[in-house]
Amino acid sequence: MTKSATDKRRVRRVPQNGGRDPSDAPSKKTSSSKDVFQLFAEKVRDNKKLESRWAIMQETRVEYFRGKDITVFLRNHPEVKQILDSDKDLEVEDIVNTLLMKNLLVRCDRVVKTIRPGKKKLSSWPAHLQIHSEQVFSENDGFFAWTFMKRRTLWQTILSFLWPLVALAVCLFPVYPYQCKIVVLYSCAGALLFLVTLLLLRGAIFGFLYVVLGKRIWFFPNINAEETTFRELIRFWPKKDEEEPPKWTSRLTYAVAAVLFILLLRHHAPDEAARARYQKKVYNIIDDVLEWSPKLALSGMMEKQHPVDNATDINYTRDESPAANAEELTDDNVMVNISSSGTDDHDAGEVDLE
Repeated sequence: MTKSATDKRRVRRVPQNGGRDPSDAPSKKTSSSKDVFQLFAEKVRDNKKLESRWAIMQETRVEYFRGKDITVFLRNHPEVKQILDSDKDLEVEDIVNTLLMKNLLVRCDRVVKTIRPGKKKLSSWPAHLQIHSEQVFSENDGFFAWTFMKRRTLWQTILSFLWPLVALAVCLFPVYPYQCKIVVLYSCAGALLFLVTLLLLRGAIFGFLYVVLGKRIWFFPNINAEETTFRELIRFWPKKDEEEPPKWTSRLTYAVAAVLFILLLRHHAPDEAARARYQKKVYNIIDDVLEWSPKLALSGMMEKQHPVDNATDINYTRDESPAANAEELTDDNVMVNISSSGTDDHDAGEVDLE
């Protein structure tokens, strides 16, 4: 009886229609289809041949591409669509609309829609975007931003573990050895000097070419822009100038303003004595930071405590009452007066004898 009941409980009931539950088929198909489009989106985003840029959308940096670029990319690289299996024959419009419905993409629109003064047309890659009201594919004027997080590379994972160590090392800078402090100080000063020199050189070249030749040429990327990527930071050669040439009146105005600014700086520049005082002050601050160590701090604290201990020992030897201290002071004054009067009488007797 017990054995047969146990065997019955172990037997699993199997549906009659081919051994599968028909209610599970649509869910499995939906999940597999979602996984396929997710893999397709990740593969397309990791492909370097699809031109993309970074922009700011609602105070968040997003990576986006244009509708015409995704059309050209899928037309020239049909092997990318092989991952879609049964949906590999879909048109570009249908694929992008499916990605929009699955919230893998979001259609964006430019924030600034008016042509700035001096330009012939709007920027091909706007730096600031906003969500479009119509979430459908558009090849000509559509911008599409990825909504999912990009997979972390090995180096990004390693750096994520190293950042806390870097923060801890910065906090422990005061207890570094002297040589390590020197290395850190000169490294940071060199990096800061390089950035300031780069910005000044960039502005000087732009101003000279703007005033003399009437060209807007930036030879180095703008390191202050929040949408700048590392690929753009290492770019040296400038992009093509798509703006209209400036008028001679604006060029003359900027030239006069630059000359006046230089003369103003020269007039208010500090003299040699003030510069020497400021330099000495800065050197003293740097020396205090570099020469500080826990041993010196502890020795200084001990030296400050020793005089206090001696004073307390002396005070403990005397009576703590104020009256006793006053009596001692009175007795001392009386003895001083008696000795002084005795000395005066002795001197007067010697004068009389003479």
